[in-house]
Amino acid sequence: MEMNQNHEYQVSADLPYPPIQTQSRNKDYAYAMLSNIGSSNSEMSAVSLYFYNSTVLDPAYSEFSQCFHKISIVEMHHLQIFAALACQMGLDPRLWSLDRGRRSYWSPGYNQYPRMLRPLLENSIKGEQAAIRKYSRQAELICDPDIQAILRRIILDEQLHIEIFTDMLNSIT
Repeated sequence: MEMNQNHEYQVSADLPYPPIQTQSRNKDYAYAMLSNIGSSNSEMSAVSLYFYNSTVLDPAYSEFSQCFHKISIVEMHHLQIFAALACQMGLDPRLWSLDRGRRSYWSPGYNQYPRMLRPLLENSIKGEQAAIRKYSRQAELICDPDIQAILRRIILDEQLHIEIFTDMLNSIT
C-alpha cells in the first residue's frame, strides 16, 4: 500500500485488469457472478456502504472520506465487470442473486452502518475479507481461465483495501 505526497492512498492494484471475457455458458458460473453483484456479500453492498462511509466521515475525517469515495469507484468497476460476465453467460445482470433456487434482489438492508470510526473501519475490513474468501473459493471452483484471472485481479484490489483500512485503523489508535 502506498500513499503519495498528498497523503492519498493508491486504491487499486497497479496492474491492468484482464479482458472482461468468457466463452463459458455455464449457468453455475453465471449465477456466481450474479452473487458477486447482488447478494449480501457483493460489490453492490461494498459500493453502497463505502458511499455511506464517505458521507458520514466528512468533514471530521475528510481524508478518510475521500479515500472511501475513491474505493467505492473501484468497487463500482468490479460491479461492472461481474455484470458484464453474467451478461456474456446469458443472465440478466440485475441486482439480484439466486438464493435456494429463488431470485433475491439486493437490498441496502444487507449492510451494517456503524457511524463510529473504529467500528466503521473494522466493518469495512470484515467485508473485504469476506469478499476475498468468496472470490478465492470461486477461482478454485470455476474452470474458466478468463474468469479465474479476473477474480484473482479483483482480489488484489480487495487486499489493498484491507491494507488501507488497517492503516487508517492503526492511525487512530
